[in-house]
Amino acid sequence: MPIGAVLKNGLFVVSATMMLVVLYLVFMWVPTDNIQGTVQRIMYFHVPVAWVAFLAFFIVLVGSVGYLWKRTSKWDQLAYSAAEIGVLLTTLLLITGIIWAKPIWGVWWTWEPRLTTSLMLWLIYVAYLMLRAYSPPGDQGARYAAVLGIIGFIDVPIVYYSVKLWRTVHPQVIVGPAATGELDSSMRILLLIAAVTFTLLFVYLLTDRFSLRKSEDEVELARGLAESLR
Repeated sequence: MPIGAVLKNGLFVVSATMMLVVLYLVFMWVPTDNIQGTVQRIMYFHVPVAWVAFLAFFIVLVGSVGYLWKRTSKWDQLAYSAAEIGVLLTTLLLITGIIWAKPIWGVWWTWEPRLTTSLMLWLIYVAYLMLRAYSPPGDQGARYAAVLGIIGFIDVPIVYYSVKLWRTVHPQVIVGPAATGELDSSMRILLLIAAVTFTLLFVYLLTDRFSLRKSEDEVELARGLAESLR
């Protein structure tokens, strides 16, 4: 078995095992929040998913810049793969946020800044995927998508700092440079473990999707060559 495949399988086993550990710690180790109650435990999924979604869109940014600079397909494949996973993660981010909001705010959705900018982020990268799906194959579609991937990343720091920029009912930032919220030490430790776990899972998914995207492009290229020789 190739070394790359061994590493990828090992990464899957490690991330899956850590996910089980996180589930155990969420329900059996950390204390229940005094104010929000049991529903607060969704934070250990909501916050790491947000972090990994931002990471995915940062990789879209890097891949898009790399493609416009080098014009090599691997950068485009990296950006495309990261965007697909990023949209999935942002969908989970919105769903977990809605589930958390209902018992705390009394509504499933409110147009407060953090939720609104997160929805905008999801729409931007859904548009990215639609552009890739419906644009003609070749350099033109990849260039347009790269530009959108670069511009779209502007919304990521806006989402993160939205609770600082506007008055909002959303909880304060508890991780990162703008963090102000206070957490119990065990909650902070578990949040860190969960973030590492979701990051490893993301790396596995990105590696697998990138490999598949490369194979799809090679098949498409071979099909085009075959049709041109007819």
